[in-house]
Amino acid sequence: MIETLLGLVVALLVVALTTVVGRWAGIAAPILMVAVGVGGSFLPMFDDYVLDPEWILLGILPPLLYSAAVSMPAMHFRREFGAIAGLSVFLVIGTALALGLFFMIVIPDLGFAWGVALGAIVSPTDAVATSIIKRTPVSKRVIAILEGESLLNDATALVLLRTAIAAAAASFSFWGAVGTFAYAVVVAVLIGGFLGWLNLTVRRRATDPTVNTVLSFTVPFLAAIPAELLGASGLVAAVVAGIITGVGGPRVFSARNRLSDAQNWRTIELVLEGLVFLFMGLQLTTIISDVQAAHAGVAPALLIAVGAWLLTVVVRAGYVAPLLALLSLSARRVRRLQPRLETIAQRLESEEGEKKLVDAFARRGRTVSRDTVRRFGPRVTRGLADIRYFQEAPLGWREGALVVWAGMRGAITLAAAQTLPEDTPQRSVLILVAFGVAVLSLVGQGSTVAPLVTVLTSAESQEETRQREREERRHILEMLRESAATVPAAERPADADRSQIFEIESARRLEVLAVQRRVLLDARDSGTFDADVLAHELAVIDASQIAIELRSDRI
Repeated sequence: MIETLLGLVVALLVVALTTVVGRWAGIAAPILMVAVGVGGSFLPMFDDYVLDPEWILLGILPPLLYSAAVSMPAMHFRREFGAIAGLSVFLVIGTALALGLFFMIVIPDLGFAWGVALGAIVSPTDAVATSIIKRTPVSKRVIAILEGESLLNDATALVLLRTAIAAAAASFSFWGAVGTFAYAVVVAVLIGGFLGWLNLTVRRRATDPTVNTVLSFTVPFLAAIPAELLGASGLVAAVVAGIITGVGGPRVFSARNRLSDAQNWRTIELVLEGLVFLFMGLQLTTIISDVQAAHAGVAPALLIAVGAWLLTVVVRAGYVAPLLALLSLSARRVRRLQPRLETIAQRLESEEGEKKLVDAFARRGRTVSRDTVRRFGPRVTRGLADIRYFQEAPLGWREGALVVWAGMRGAITLAAAQTLPEDTPQRSVLILVAFGVAVLSLVGQGSTVAPLVTVLTSAESQEETRQREREERRHILEMLRESAATVPAAERPADADRSQIFEIESARRLEVLAVQRRVLLDARDSGTFDADVLAHELAVIDASQIAIELRSDRI
């Protein structure tokens, strides 16, 4: 017991220390944690160290993916959903098949089905590993695509892994595989959606921030575990619950609850991410000893891992290049709608314009009311905001190169590899290959992605982004001033003392903040402004509200 507690304390200290050292040295903390784990694996106490993969798949990944989904702007996810879905499904399948053929050729007597199983294991990018690029000044579209991909592609990989294992037992059915995948996703979405709604409904009644945060810690598990028990994807369920919570939370939770959530979940993310990478490194000697015990060579397995890693990059580049071309073509098509949408938006600003729209529908044989026309307003605003979003951040070859190189493998690869059945041919070799691909990807790509961003991102484009954000902040502040002016001034009784005056002014200020929050959230939902800029302003409003409430509590 004492040894376990001591080990946990040391692990937490290592996570904290490597995070500080990594920031000071300009090295990604996950890379340092893997290195520390690899060094620790040579200690006698870790000779036979094996972490149950279920702890990663169901104990660590659901809360990490849930937290990432809560903080990811839903508007970005919607706008990039086509690219995210393609990378999460088609790229994973294509990479697994290409790797399956490669593994069948280079690993004797393996077979195509087991090769595809290993390919499915090393195909998905890792949400934790992808967090490295979020610390660089990269395009927000690139971050949105990578983050969305890493949130969803695990489901495709795990379903494909089960299918390949079944195929190895000569029970493969193409339509059965499609049905299994559809079932896993649909059931997960339904469970995650219900848990997201239940989360908002229950926690809005929990006024104590500590209780509210404790309840939030249970949500990813309440979504993931039932989904897994029903044969669906627990990770997708956790992601869906997180997206719904992220969208509805700012309208439902109190400012104190949001602040408590944000602070505590950042701590949880730091600890769990650190433990994931430490566990990866600590299992090195055990994996190598298993390969040696099976009388298989370590060097050939590592060479195969290098080849597989290079192949994942090549296949990813081969997929991303046409994807960017399709996205550019789609953006040009959408841009043609801009004049028409601007005309509709102008007409919706006046009653005469609304009447013209009603008449225009009537000429086309459709009878619509003024109320129906007015309901077009938010959709038109959102459409124009989407067009501006794609115009201001086009995806060229530089962004494509970053999407390719920042797709890193991580803990999910090693955890999935250890779920291979015990009768898998050359199981220890396959696990070592998966470990090698994950480490090569994390170290090779993770340590070079920041310099690559610096080379590919010009100072001019960064300055343009900063200037655009400053301009948006100016518009937001003007919008907040206008919304504050709609709240009437507080009336003070003639005989009011200082305490009463403070209460009256505090009540008015809280009303102003509530109006401003609604305005910002409406702007968020329409996509009018940058999501990160809006998130900052919402945090400022929350901080102001908490400060007023704390002063009121002392009176």
